[in-house]
Amino acid sequence: MNSPVYIMWLRQVKKYLRSKSRIIGSLGQPLLFLFALGFGLGSLYKQAEGGSFIDFLVPGIIAMSILFTAMFAGIEVIWDRQFGFLKETLIAPVSRFKIMLGRTFGGTTTAIFQGIIVLIISVIIGFRPDLLLLPVALLFMILIGLFFTSLGTALASKLEDMQGFQLIMNFLIMPTFFLSGALFPLGTAPEALKIVSYFNPLTYGVDGLRGALTGVLQFGIPVDFIVCFALTGIVLWIGSEMFSKIQI
Repeated sequence: MNSPVYIMWLRQVKKYLRSKSRIIGSLGQPLLFLFALGFGLGSLYKQAEGGSFIDFLVPGIIAMSILFTAMFAGIEVIWDRQFGFLKETLIAPVSRFKIMLGRTFGGTTTAIFQGIIVLIISVIIGFRPDLLLLPVALLFMILIGLFFTSLGTALASKLEDMQGFQLIMNFLIMPTFFLSGALFPLGTAPEALKIVSYFNPLTYGVDGLRGALTGVLQFGIPVDFIVCFALTGIVLWIGSEMFSKIQI
């Protein structure tokens, strides 16, 4: 296939698969949260909620892994700009939208790989997902990956400094993750925290993923899907507009 979308997607995936240190390094923080919180707070959660904290936590940690990998996929735009590859790509007689789409799909694919690895490790330590709804869970993983890869690409399109990009990403990622209900039930959260979480796009991705894997829901899968799908479409369009205006 000679489609620019496919070529850019394949480049992103090959870079990911060839970098074993990147794969292993990206698993460090999610697994730390999974083991430290899952086993450390499991007894407290069981007393309060009457269930398994690992079962509650795993969907949030999968979303975390996808979030981190997808957002930092945007840094490759800055990297390629500094080393000249982006210029060579953009002067080619192909649509910049297709180039951006291929990069976004590639970043999303690598983010989903990370999420699947976390899911497999979770199953090994005792997590039991609903197998019938695994395709629905995969759909939410794709939507989370697409949204945050597009967002990372959009931001990277306006930045030229890697350190600045990393600082902005950390500023956005941590509040987004902690205020998504990934680590605690929103039903028992303070009202102010609930209101903030309702404006967090990741909240609906985590809720949909948790609903598909464990059956525990806050909003309902149809609501989660509609919100995630709509927001992903909007951010993908914004990202394509910003990427198309990159000055080399």
